[in-house]
Amino acid sequence: MARLLGPAEVRALAEELGVRPTKRLGQNFVHDANTVRRIVRAADLTPDDVVLEVGPGLGSLTLGLLEAAAAVCAVEIDPVLAGRLPATVAERAPALADRLSVVTADALRVRAAGLPVEPTALVANLPYNVGVPVVLHLLAELPSLRRGLVMVQAEVAERLAAGPGSRAYGVPSAKLAWFAAARRAGPVPRAVFWPVPNVDSGLLAFTRHDPPPGSRTEVFAVVDAAFAQRRKVLRSALAGWAGSPAAAEDALRAAGIDPTARAERLEITDFARLAAHRPG
Repeated sequence: MARLLGPAEVRALAEELGVRPTKRLGQNFVHDANTVRRIVRAADLTPDDVVLEVGPGLGSLTLGLLEAAAAVCAVEIDPVLAGRLPATVAERAPALADRLSVVTADALRVRAAGLPVEPTALVANLPYNVGVPVVLHLLAELPSLRRGLVMVQAEVAERLAAGPGSRAYGVPSAKLAWFAAARRAGPVPRAVFWPVPNVDSGLLAFTRHDPPPGSRTEVFAVVDAAFAQRRKVLRSALAGWAGSPAAAEDALRAAGIDPTARAERLEITDFARLAAHRPG
């Protein structure tokens, strides 16, 4: 069993490393062992899972994940934190140290070829400012990822899990739906972080599924165009994408979509059909 980090250990590690959490990197370190255990349980990992953890920071969640998975690959952008993590694991979970690999990199630039393992699950406390692009990028780049549980800003979790017809449904929801089915997995109180953030956090769980037919690039282009003017009916909102309002209406009718509908009513499968009818 790993000895998880508490508030005193987190602050001591930060002081040792001269780390001052920055808003630029979205650093808010979890210091509550019960929260770590809750996240690990909610991730529903199997002993065969290979976990990708983005932004391990001082190692709070890493220690809990090492107990539950076959291996953990931690991607950390801060070289000081990345350099200390193996030692923290060796000190607090020596029997599990060989399960850890650390990659010093920006998660938004990670490629499958740059990782020492093929991860099957993403479990991470993601920086608030890049949560959505990190999830979408990793799902696109790492087909081995089958599921995940990420901690993000509560409003971001709501948007990512939203379905058609919801006020929160938009570009992030539709794009995530291309890759996976998502659901909210509970709130996370502010008090479990250091420093305490000024926003609420939430857990988002997702499970990969087969995407709809078509080119992801082309489908995402119509998603972006439709939501860029979400208050307009699709015939007008997609005029630029199609070439004219009349061409947009023709494409919508060919895809079986009401030209007077708005973007928030469409499922990702609707967007995929529409992309296939884009005027040449």
